[in-house]
Amino acid sequence: MSESWDVVVVGAGIVGAACALECASRGMRTAVIEGRGIGSGATAAGMGHIVVMDDSPAQLALTRYSQTLWQELSKSLPADVEYERCGTLWVACDEGEMQEVRHKSAVYAAAGVATEILDGQMLAEAEPHLRKPLAGALLVPSDAVLYPPCAAGYLMREALRLGAQLFTRKVHSAKAGVVRLDDGTELRATRIVIASGADACDLIPELPIRKRKGHLVITDRYPGFVRHQLVELGYLKSAHSVTSDSVAFNVQPRKTGQILIGSSRQFGAETPEVNDRILASMVERAQWYIPEIGGLSAIRIWTGFRAATPDKLPLIGPWPEDESLFLAAGHEGLGITTSLGTARLLVDHMMGTKTRIPIEPYMPVRFARSVADA
Repeated sequence: MSESWDVVVVGAGIVGAACALECASRGMRTAVIEGRGIGSGATAAGMGHIVVMDDSPAQLALTRYSQTLWQELSKSLPADVEYERCGTLWVACDEGEMQEVRHKSAVYAAAGVATEILDGQMLAEAEPHLRKPLAGALLVPSDAVLYPPCAAGYLMREALRLGAQLFTRKVHSAKAGVVRLDDGTELRATRIVIASGADACDLIPELPIRKRKGHLVITDRYPGFVRHQLVELGYLKSAHSVTSDSVAFNVQPRKTGQILIGSSRQFGAETPEVNDRILASMVERAQWYIPEIGGLSAIRIWTGFRAATPDKLPLIGPWPEDESLFLAAGHEGLGITTSLGTARLLVDHMMGTKTRIPIEPYMPVRFARSVADA
């Protein structure tokens, strides 16, 4: 059996669901392929932080753009998405880190992101359970949190409402305008969007994407115990280490009153079982910042796999080795935040529409074999 489409999206995590909705909303006849369930994989494993990040100008541009799209969409989100604009506190331990707070504030201001610098007393009032004394923090009030699986489900339902069709099958191959499913079905399309996270390498083995394992813990309900997303200022350095395992303080309040505790990163760990050593280090790090957190009851521990690229930026745009293939993958820990921006950039580029921010820093051509061999 063979069918023809304007676009076939492979993957219905939050990035794939966002791409499907964007395509369908532009009037494209859209098929979506997902073999494991909507919002599964890295989406189901993620924290759900809608955050502006400034590790590079390109990362700042994409996360800021995407956050504004989430803010526009937030009024339409159903209650189960649990969207809440709680803000982020980037916590500084000492005066050295307060210098980084001031630098970060200036960078954000230049990008149009409002911030507030808190001293130690203001931080203690904002988050009473943090250890004392701490030097202060940077408050980014525009940051939000949500529940990623339900967010992906909402985006997918909207895409289906607009005419997209979902195929719950595994993809055998995707190339030259043809997606072959495991039951023999062939879907033909001018454009095939690969939005399957770390699994994108199963279809395009030469992609520069590596799996990066992470652990998370969620507690029972403790309303008000944490009021903001709390992140240590050393998070970026820890998160972007490519030579060793790492943990960092990253704690998130949920609308349910539960506390989500992260985070860890590991390369070369491709099995899903919990690593007791990594877990203990992660919890110990959280306890250093919030001593009382060790007394909370944990109800679930899990792992997931982020899709990481060498330059820490996603792959968004056409794959030069096959004119039918387009990529929306490699977001590592920022896929939840950047899903909407990724979809908008990709479909604008497909349709020849001027993009709101430059797409060039994320284009897959930067890693294509033909470029490397030139």
